[in-house]
Amino acid sequence: MWTCDLTKRYVEINGITGHEARRVSNLLLVAAAALVGRRRTRPDLPAPAGKALAGLWEFPGGKVEAGETPEACLIRELDEELGITVATACLAPFVFASHGYDSFHLIMPLYLCRRWEGSVRALEHEAIAWVKPNQMGAYPMPPADAPLVAWLRDLL
Repeated sequence: MWTCDLTKRYVEINGITGHEARRVSNLLLVAAAALVGRRRTRPDLPAPAGKALAGLWEFPGGKVEAGETPEACLIRELDEELGITVATACLAPFVFASHGYDSFHLIMPLYLCRRWEGSVRALEHEAIAWVKPNQMGAYPMPPADAPLVAWLRDLL
């Protein structure tokens, strides 16, 4: 079966064996968005100084709080980080990342957002870069974000 083959390949690539493939502790759900403009570009944000991934460029978004949906999280985070208003209907689930860090396992759904209100501006980050998907490889990204670039490049 195709799905099982992909799961098996994921397990092989990430060195997961036995029960590790089924059990994780400290699971963290983070929602992220790729803002897609008329020219099929999106903003990259460098993680703020003092954060674990400071200096790396990441997708806008953040931790999904208890009782919050990923879409509600993105609406809140995009307002806080970029000063834009987004409606739930404008967030389209695209792909997700599953990445094991030393102290937690990250699940990160990436949504596409093609419509928003307001001007995108850096409110919590030092800079914003509108980057075409085929140019994202030039930006250092966190390990969980980097694999998503190929999906954006190949499908947008």
